[in-house]
Formats: sequence, C-alpha cells, structure tokens
Amino acid sequence: MRAPQSRTKGGAVPSSEELHKRRGAAVARGVGSVLGAYVDRAGGGTITDVDGREWIDFAAGIAVTNVGNSAPRVVAAVREQVERFTHTCFMVAPYESYVAVCEQLNALTPGGFEKRSALFNSGAEAVENAVKIARHATGRPAVVVFDHAYHGRTNLTMALTAKNMPYKHRFGPFAGEVYRVPMSYPLRDGGLSGAEAATRAIETVEKQVGAENVAALLIEPIQGEGGFVVPAQGFLPALREWATAAGVVFVADEIQTGFCRTGDWFACDHEGVVPDLVTLAKGIAGGLPLAAVTGRTELMDAVHVGGLGGTYGGNPVACAAALAAIETMHELDLAAAARRIGATLADRLRAVAARDARIAEVRGRGAMLAVELVQPGTLVPDPAAAAAVSAACHAAGLLTLTCGTYGNVLRFLPPLVISDGELARGLDILDAAFG
Repeated sequence: MRAPQSRTKGGAVPSSEELHKRRGAAVARGVGSVLGAYVDRAGGGTITDVDGREWIDFAAGIAVTNVGNSAPRVVAAVREQVERFTHTCFMVAPYESYVAVCEQLNALTPGGFEKRSALFNSGAEAVENAVKIARHATGRPAVVVFDHAYHGRTNLTMALTAKNMPYKHRFGPFAGEVYRVPMSYPLRDGGLSGAEAATRAIETVEKQVGAENVAALLIEPIQGEGGFVVPAQGFLPALREWATAAGVVFVADEIQTGFCRTGDWFACDHEGVVPDLVTLAKGIAGGLPLAAVTGRTELMDAVHVGGLGGTYGGNPVACAAALAAIETMHELDLAAAARRIGATLADRLRAVAARDARIAEVRGRGAMLAVELVQPGTLVPDPAAAAAVSAACHAAGLLTLTCGTYGNVLRFLPPLVISDGELARGLDILDAAFG
C-alpha cells in the first residue's frame, strides 16, 4: 500500500483547516495541542503556519529550541550525519559522537569532580534512569519529590509528578516508594525563608520516611509545569547539605532549566548548588530527541554493564545536533542572551502587573519567566484569566503557554536567539492582551 501524500495535488501545502480534519480521523484524541494552526516553518523567534500566518514564539517548544529552530550549525551537522549513517545502536556498534556529547556534559554540568554520562531519548526516561542509578548505588528504595513537581508521563514519572489532570488522572496504580514533601513557594508560603522551608521539608522526610530509607531527593531547581516556582534563596543549598549528611543522592531535574535558559548554563549554578546527578533533555539538541543523566562517577558506574541503555538512546543524528547546539550556545553566549531577554521581559511584565490586580507575582530567572493570575485582592487562583489572556495572545500572533498546579500561570520561554524586534513585538501583543 502506498503511503498517503502529505501534500495536495499539484504539490500545494494543505491548509490548517484541512490538516485539522485529517488529524481528527488519524490522531488519538488524548494528544492535545496549544495552537490550532499547523506549522510550515520556524526560525529565530517566529513560527509560520501552512496558511502563511506568523506567530512570535514565546514557547520554544517548551524550552527546547533554545538555539532557535533550524539553527545553522545544527542543520549542517544533522545533514552531514544523516548522509553518513542514521542508526547503529550505541550498545551494538558505538560511535564517536555519543562519547563526545558525554564529554561535553561532564565538563559543563556543575561540580569539578569526575563524572560519567549516559544518553537517552526523553526527559522522563532520564528521570527514570536517575532513580534507577540512585537506588542501585545506595541500596535504598525511597524517592523524595516535591509539591507542584513535574517529572514526566511514564508510570514512574507520573508517580513523581504532583499534578493529577491531565497527567495522572485514571492512569494508576503508580510506582511505589515515592514520597512528596512541601516545596518552597514564596508567594504561598506565608513568608517562610528558604532555610525554614527546607527545614519543613526535611522534617517531613525524617518523620514519614526515614532518611536511612531514602535513595534520592529529586527536585527541579525552578519548577516548570508546576508554575515556574522559584524557591526562596537558601532552600536548595539547605537540601543539598542535608542530602550529603544523610547519604541521599541529590538529583537536579534540569530538563527545562538547563542549557542557558535561566541565565546560567544550569539553574543550580545560581546558588552554587552541586548535584550528585543531573537529568537533562529539552534544550540539549536544538529540537532533536535526546536526554541524559550526568553525575558522579562512583554513582554512575555503580550500575552493572547492560543495566543502562536503550535502542535509540544517544542516536547519532541527535548527538550531532547536540554537539552543534552546544557549540552555538558557546559562540553566541546564550546564557548572557537569556539574562538580557529576561531583563526586558521582567520590566514589561512588572509594568503590566502594576496596573493589573490579577497578577499576584512576576517570577522566574533569565528567559524563564511567568506571571501568576489570581482573583484581585486574594491568592485564589484564576485559571480562566490565564486561559483568556493566552487565547488573546494566540489570536493576535503571539504563542504563549499556561502552566501551574492550578492552571493560573502564564509562562514565557522565548528562543534565546530571538531578535530585539521580535521580542518587542511579542511584548506589545502581550501588553494588549492583558488590556
């Protein structure tokens, strides 16, 4: 049977309306999309659909295209690799680019100690393997996670994730030995300092789990899907200190925060926190599927030969893209670019917040910023307002995302190569959408 053609007769690109009808007959309903249009091309800070309509991109594929869509170095590296070979499986016939990516990650991630890395396909897969490594190395069963956390959609990572709808609803039962403790959430913490919030979390672990039973403490340095929650200063260092004393593996989930997004190469760098293991994905490879666990050699090498891996993990095309993306981040100093973008975003968002009582807080770091919307004069979440503002942005040509446990947070993740003009246009649209 011949494969169906992706284009109409004469080579014309189908319209978004036509593609949406085809989608309804072919794609499972459970797969959602934010934008109703269908993309034809993207680059820099814009996305263009098959009907020629353009959006300023404040999503970056959920913090994936940090170097932009179709970044020149990435395109060239992928093209060259595809012409050489597309797959052998590293576990069957290894190749240099996998080794080179691991060398780069070992050098870039926090900590001056000796490290090893292993490559996978997705963030959820990286998290699952970090838990495997921690349990194997410590001989302990329990994993501690936090309120508002998001770690993935597989069975174990759904257990690690805090939000029920849409991620967990009716998909259980979930993996056991997962324990949730309070997060530092300054807007909703009643003024707790970072140290006080850490003490609260640690006491919960020691009373309800027992430190001697904990293999890993897993935390996003800045929470992503949970609402871009930035913990109070001192929270992460206090947890790191406790984990060291208790023999617990400190795992930083840098899947959304990594690769220059927050103004540092990794969000942990901001307070000098050094994890034992780091999970990485999203921004690693310019849009190609790749993920990794990087960490202390004694932990990573504790696992027996054959205990880590996967058919597609560290695919050569994705590895070529990652090496080119990392080179681009260095060449363009995208950490500094994230800080510049963040300063511009924060100034405009605070100006909007000054006149709109629905905005309870502007928060984030670098080019990872958000506003939390509430009913004016309260902390009661207002998800309807967040949805309405986001819809107004989409209608006017700006792609934005919502998030948060309560669905009341607007998050902004522009590509780190967005131009000043594109950023300004996007902020004008956002300003008008609130108005």
